Amino acid sequence: MDQKRKDGFDGQKLISLPKSIYKNAQLDNPLLSQLFITHIGYFPKASHHYRERKKGCEDNILIYCLQGKGWFVIDKKKYLIKPNQFIHIPATTAYMRYGADEQDPWTIYWVHYSGRDMFNFNQSLKIKEHNGVQDILFNEKAIDIWKNMYQSLEMGYSRDNLCNANLCLYHFLATFFYPDKHLHQDGPAEPDLINDTVHYMRAHLHERLNVEDFAALNNLSASHFSNLFRKSTGMPPIDYFIHLKMQKACQLLYSPSLKIKEIAYAIGYDDPYYFSRIFKKLMGISPEQYRILQKE
Repeated sequence: MDQKRKDGFDGQKLISLPKSIYKNAQLDNPLLSQLFITHIGYFPKASHHYRERKKGCEDNILIYCLQGKGWFVIDKKKYLIKPNQFIHIPATTAYMRYGADEQDPWTIYWVHYSGRDMFNFNQSLKIKEHNGVQDILFNEKAIDIWKNMYQSLEMGYSRDNLCNANLCLYHFLATFFYPDKHLHQDGPAEPDLINDTVHYMRAHLHERLNVEDFAALNNLSASHFSNLFRKSTGMPPIDYFIHLKMQKACQLLYSPSLKIKEIAYAIGYDDPYYFSRIFKKLMGISPEQYRILQKE
């Protein structure tokens, strides 16, 4: 029985950003077209992990191995990857495949990213198809930055969250290009009213909440809370809540065992048809089409 799989590992973290998100955001902020995250993930002890890309990948790929072992094949050249090593592949049409070692599967942090002029970006930083595996000391700084990028995107696709994640991407890459120039720094961001509310939203995606519920959580009037939230995030609280629900739906659609109506119920929609209409309005395609595209 073939057990190969591209995701679905216990404890994994994975976000794939719809292209429509950047098309809309770039109209307001051209900065987001320069360099941006397309997929981001963390696979712990990814037993039987395997990906094959017969036509290459339109994004740059950086994979950092924290534990275990894996391998990467590009254009018939195979590289073995061990702990505290990384491989950085430019956007290419060359055939590639990669996966975890059968006996000691890798734990990896990885990012796919793209931008307006990736050819010159890769040329200037000498990111080539056959640079091979590179050694690096335990890159704690990169892991901290990766968590910041992931948490920003996990909190929704507001203008501020996208800008923060993609500006962090530059810093993340710099820790691999110039590792000797980066030292670990402590200092988590202090919680605030808006972040606390977004965390509450994420913990209650299965419920149907309104502005009054969020305002009461902060002992504010609905109008005052809405003004504060919109000023901070760029969108009304309910729109933000719906975006978080749709992001969760995208993650659940990766599981082929879940039916559309089950996903709808999981994020607080009793009517799966209404859920599908909302999903298509925000994502540009139906849940069924999204699931098919992710399989492809």
